[in-house]
Amino acid sequence: MEQRRWRRAGSAVLRVIVVWAVSTLTMLALAGILPDFQLESDDGDSLTRVAMTAGWGAGAFGLLTALVWPLVVRALLLVPALVLGLLVFFLNGSLLLLALSLIPDGRGEANAETAVVVAAVMSAVASATGAALAVRDDDAYRRRLSRLADRRRRRSGEDGGHSGGPGTVFLQLDGVGHAVLLRAVEEGLMPTVASWIGATHRLDAWRTDWSSQTGASQLGILHGSNHDVPAFRWYEKDTGELMVSNRPASAAELQRRAIERTGDGGLLTLDGASRGNLFSGGADQLALVLSKAARRDRHNRSRAGYFAYFADPANAVRTAMSFVAEVGREIGQSTRSRLRKDSPRIKRGGLYPLIRAFATVVERDVVVTAVIGDMFAGRTAVYADLVAYDEVAHHSGPYGGDAEKVLQRLDRSLALLATVAEHTPRRYRIVLLSDHGQSPGETFQGAYGLTLKDLVRAGSGLPVPRRAQRTRSGAEARDAVRVVLHRPVLEGEETRPGPESDPVVLASGNLGLISFPDVPERMTREQLDRRHPALLSTLANHPGIGFLLVRSEQHGSVVLAAGGAEVPVAELADHTGPLKHFGTGAADAVRRTDSFPHVADVMVNSMYDPLTGEVHAFEEQIGSHGGLGGDQSHPFLLSPLDLSAPGEQTGAEDIHRTLRRWLRECEGPQVPLDPPHQVTERAVPDKTA
Repeated sequence: MEQRRWRRAGSAVLRVIVVWAVSTLTMLALAGILPDFQLESDDGDSLTRVAMTAGWGAGAFGLLTALVWPLVVRALLLVPALVLGLLVFFLNGSLLLLALSLIPDGRGEANAETAVVVAAVMSAVASATGAALAVRDDDAYRRRLSRLADRRRRRSGEDGGHSGGPGTVFLQLDGVGHAVLLRAVEEGLMPTVASWIGATHRLDAWRTDWSSQTGASQLGILHGSNHDVPAFRWYEKDTGELMVSNRPASAAELQRRAIERTGDGGLLTLDGASRGNLFSGGADQLALVLSKAARRDRHNRSRAGYFAYFADPANAVRTAMSFVAEVGREIGQSTRSRLRKDSPRIKRGGLYPLIRAFATVVERDVVVTAVIGDMFAGRTAVYADLVAYDEVAHHSGPYGGDAEKVLQRLDRSLALLATVAEHTPRRYRIVLLSDHGQSPGETFQGAYGLTLKDLVRAGSGLPVPRRAQRTRSGAEARDAVRVVLHRPVLEGEETRPGPESDPVVLASGNLGLISFPDVPERMTREQLDRRHPALLSTLANHPGIGFLLVRSEQHGSVVLAAGGAEVPVAELADHTGPLKHFGTGAADAVRRTDSFPHVADVMVNSMYDPLTGEVHAFEEQIGSHGGLGGDQSHPFLLSPLDLSAPGEQTGAEDIHRTLRRWLRECEGPQVPLDPPHQVTERAVPDKTA
């Protein structure tokens, strides 16, 4: 044992010497190539003296990188990720300038721009050299990650062991629908996935709840309950709060409610890791988990994943360069789309190129690296979300060339993880799934010239912008008010009898929510007709709207649609009436949402064209999800053949039960089949609604 320890120490010293020597040669080469990078005095030096200067500079840069860089990155954990990515080059260049200033007699000199280039090249070369040496050193990288994992377990009081069965990695490809995945496989865009289907994995489709978006789906998948999540964003009358699924405070509250309802911490409570998710799933190991974004304890800060990744300056430089390239790629693609006059098309300027680059580069790199670390550390269950496709498809369309290129890059990440799984200390099963799909289509505003909020205000006789007045939809809505009130409605005139608040109109893809804050309870159809007599008929008969859900004093709740259609929720049926084109399970999905305590006064689902698969998003998205209609409701589940068949899956809570069953198959009875107090809402309606 002692001899082995000395051998390892000697190998470590040798690696340092070799990396130092290669870095010195790199610095000498750069000094010869770059005119603004100098390693000798103005009078000239001997080759030996220049080599010594380069060795001194390379050593100082390497030492500063090892000691100072991690401290700087840790100090910047509170800086937004986009800013951190842009600072990478500046920080690395600054360390090089500091290293050059430590060379005796001032022989090292470079301007700021050259320092950035030299630092980037030297970091990349040093990282590549170290990686090449580590391959020959008996899996040194694996041992290092295992030691770090053991150290964290000891600090947290865990025993650090596992049953010896296979671990499970759940990889979520955000927004990739079942149809999109099949098309990508058929067109050769995802060869890794294609090699799995039928050979090692089975492919199934599942159906989301009415709210087909990450907040509802991932909460149900990770925590076993997405009860009372009617949309991506909604207004809660009892607290006056606007809940938004991707806000840290809202995500934390939704996770708290789910845990309280089920009595269970989540899918990942047994030695789990949560990476890039909205919710933790009960995992101890967290990176980029939104519900924990406000935590500042030293073990589980949600941004600790940034530190683990960016602590290696080579990672930082590589990701920063890819980030800049992705920004350029987006600018080029959006420019070509505008010149071609593609339709539908939305604006893609402002901060979007930076947001896209974060989703497709920074988030991907950090999450994939964190998952690799989890696999080498032998964790039992890992759940990671890769959001790249979803972000791009919103702006470029789910079947566009931009989105296809993202799928290709995601497939390469899957291939990397599959290769890593061949060298980890325990066997891993990789389960691939999505949380929803996306449905294409022109935005509601693009098709009709006004927003849903404009239409609601026009149908209520409230002031609307002039652009909305001039549209056909706006004019028709105001005409309807005139007819109902038997008098003209002038701009700025109030038709309301008292000091009632304006409606809160929110959009979640092609799902709209209308709430009246001054009424503490859920308003009824009769109350709405007394306050705004033309509103419901205006909405129901608009060609861009498929159906409405509203409570009725006479029939409980009803679904309204064009032509005076009115069906009590209890009598709703799939493939007929207002839900004729919305597919199997639509009626149950509407009934379930109707039982939620915080369902809006009026729930609005856009039209759906079954021939084209198109919907109209109520926000600026030409690929959208959030309501019913088309591919958005049909994500996929790709599972290993040696796991039990999933069966028919309806809703995210079904997926949670299936994933928990698979963990039990791997880990045994220590994983309960269901959360201890879980309520199956489809069998037991909520009596409090």
